[in-house]
Amino acid sequence: MTAGAAGAAPGGARAARIVLGVSGGIAAYKACLLLRLLTESGHDVRVVATEAALRFVGEPTWAALSGHPVATKVWDDVHEVPHVRLGREADLVVVAPATADLLARAAHGRADDLLTATLLTATCPVLLAPAMHTEMWQHPATRHNVALLRERGTIVLDPAVGRLTGADSGPGRLPEPEAIAAVARRLLARGLPSRGPATTPSGDQVADLAGRHVVVSAGGTREPLDPVRFLGNRSSGLQGYALAAAAVARGAKVTLVAANVALPDPAGVDVVPVGTARELQERVVAAAGSGADVVVMAAAVADFRPVGVAEHKIKKSDDAADAPVVHLVRNPDVLADLVARRRSGGPAPRVIVGFAAETGDAAGDVLHHARAKLARKGCDLLVVNDVSGGKVFGRAESAVTLLTPDAAGGPARAGEPVAGGKDEIADAVWDAVVDLLRRSG
Repeated sequence: MTAGAAGAAPGGARAARIVLGVSGGIAAYKACLLLRLLTESGHDVRVVATEAALRFVGEPTWAALSGHPVATKVWDDVHEVPHVRLGREADLVVVAPATADLLARAAHGRADDLLTATLLTATCPVLLAPAMHTEMWQHPATRHNVALLRERGTIVLDPAVGRLTGADSGPGRLPEPEAIAAVARRLLARGLPSRGPATTPSGDQVADLAGRHVVVSAGGTREPLDPVRFLGNRSSGLQGYALAAAAVARGAKVTLVAANVALPDPAGVDVVPVGTARELQERVVAAAGSGADVVVMAAAVADFRPVGVAEHKIKKSDDAADAPVVHLVRNPDVLADLVARRRSGGPAPRVIVGFAAETGDAAGDVLHHARAKLARKGCDLLVVNDVSGGKVFGRAESAVTLLTPDAAGGPARAGEPVAGGKDEIADAVWDAVVDLLRRSG
């Protein structure tokens, strides 16, 4: 049996039915790897290629990789009504690359070939991965078309920045196939077995963050001591990156302020690298003040920094008693500063989320300290990690408790603990954020 004809995904679950649309751009060759990634995950993938796409990659390649004949024309197999059937039966439609022409036709409801007809009849989540020259991506017509599609609940990734055709470079590059596949997997996890246009099995919208701008901080800040040493922490950035990827899959525009993270950029995310706590504050405040609806402070921000940074490497002398003394000063409290800016009436997000990495001690348990932190910070949601013994940092599995302030001024309310992988925790956080957005009007 070919990979694409597999009847079940790993673990015995029904294989997801995916339509992979390919439009006519040079990046069509990258869709071959995306197709391979999707079929090797156990999904049943059928390729719908435009006539222009077939000038870049021929039908035999798509057929061999998918295990299915390639659908190209409305007039092929008319008795099966492919222009209606493909969209109706799919669990997910992915178009990669989505050219400027494809975006325009999809935005305006054209159905002049099999791919656009499939998009019009799709009753499942739709993911578009644009690729084009920078000038085309930045043209007002394309920006309008993308905004229109996103308003309807279509997930449109921002293209990557990098080398384009020839010597050109800039925004417009197709996101890496692995990153597109990661978004597809998240959409399938939220969308199956729904048959609605953009709903989860519980009936909630898949793209419930559509039209929202969210800012996520991730990683751990580093405060330099000298040219080679720094004060840092053990944060890997995995949870912040999972939050950013989950927000993209739910339709949000995402700015990810990443402090010293060695992870691949999630598809469709604007990544802003930073080093120190003050750099992180500057970039988070700037992004939050530019119309952000939500800020999630998942980064581990250093509480202190050295008063001064040595110009040269601090040398170790032979005298064991001659150890340098490091004087520290407090760093700005980024989370509390965001809350203070909102209270003063300045531009600020509607929902502010903090993270608390806590351990218990003689004064109280983890939740005791977390409730005190929520009261001090004044944020709308606090995600509490028990990091006793380093059992969270860098690990795939975690467990958190979500705390929200009590409207009557009583103790903060704690939800049921959420345990699982970083992706599951990310979706639980966004579920809570979406609820807060709805309640705030």
